[in-house]
Amino acid sequence: MAEKKYTAKITGVGMYVPEKVLDNKFFEAIVNTNDEWIRTRTGIKERRILENGATSDLATKAALDLLEKHNVNPEELDAVIVATVTPDMFFPATACLVQERIGAKNAWGFDLSAACSGFLFAFQTGASLIETGRYKKVLVIGADKMSSIVDYTDRNICILFGDAGSAVLLEPSEDESIGMQKSILRIDGTGKDTLYMLGGGSLNPATYQTVDNKWHYIYQDGKAVFKVAVKGMADVSAELMELSGLKSDDVAYLVPHQANLRIIDATAERMGLSKDKVMINIDKYGNTTAATIPLCLTEYYRNGKLKKGDNIILSAFGAGYTWGAIHVVWAI
Repeated sequence: MAEKKYTAKITGVGMYVPEKVLDNKFFEAIVNTNDEWIRTRTGIKERRILENGATSDLATKAALDLLEKHNVNPEELDAVIVATVTPDMFFPATACLVQERIGAKNAWGFDLSAACSGFLFAFQTGASLIETGRYKKVLVIGADKMSSIVDYTDRNICILFGDAGSAVLLEPSEDESIGMQKSILRIDGTGKDTLYMLGGGSLNPATYQTVDNKWHYIYQDGKAVFKVAVKGMADVSAELMELSGLKSDDVAYLVPHQANLRIIDATAERMGLSKDKVMINIDKYGNTTAATIPLCLTEYYRNGKLKKGDNIILSAFGAGYTWGAIHVVWAI
């Protein structure tokens, strides 16, 4: 008897964004910038900031939102994967904190670090667990409190990031035409010199010197990262379309990481997609790192813009370098 084959389908979505809004006018008062400059170069109008709390709070509230909206018993969850570069602490994993708070008593899990590509890498990992047939419900969360590692005196960095958490639930589908279809994921360690945080790890443990040197904040060579990100996201998305045998007309949506509107536009153009086929919320939330893609999925689904059978391409580029694209057929 042939062994059953499964694909991993999305059966639930959830999100949480903090209440506090920082609009572009806020930054005009603290650094040398202005609203027009920020909007024209990034597409960002405002972003959300978590004043009190940590990444686990963002992740937990996103998970609870999903469980409540889709009537899921947390004790049925088999695994919890949290994609983040801003864990509450090195250990225990943020996934452990979330697991306890949501009552997922029978789940195991872990954190995954891949910067802005974190959700894609976690999604692929969760889907692989589902495809084995051993796991029935895997919760994949992207969450980051980027305000905790942003230098608000650095005008090139502070305008970009916001805080948020978002989640998807993966379950098995015996219909192989639904759910995750194909993926292309990549890393390239030469990116270590252009986008990083020097302090806090085993290389540079926290000292007075690392704090004084601002090594616990994000460093980014914006022009260098922009150049490779545009090419990386556009190339991998077009390559995935070819791998999946998709034409532009077959794609319902590109779901891009929300880092910069110009990178998103270049990716859509390479794929031959009109702007109405591109999910955008960077204007409201900025770059929330691992949370951007599931945030888009949640908002668009809840606004009735996604329907069962839609071909969607998830695409991201992040520090590492890390990048990739995933083809998903929408299931709900």
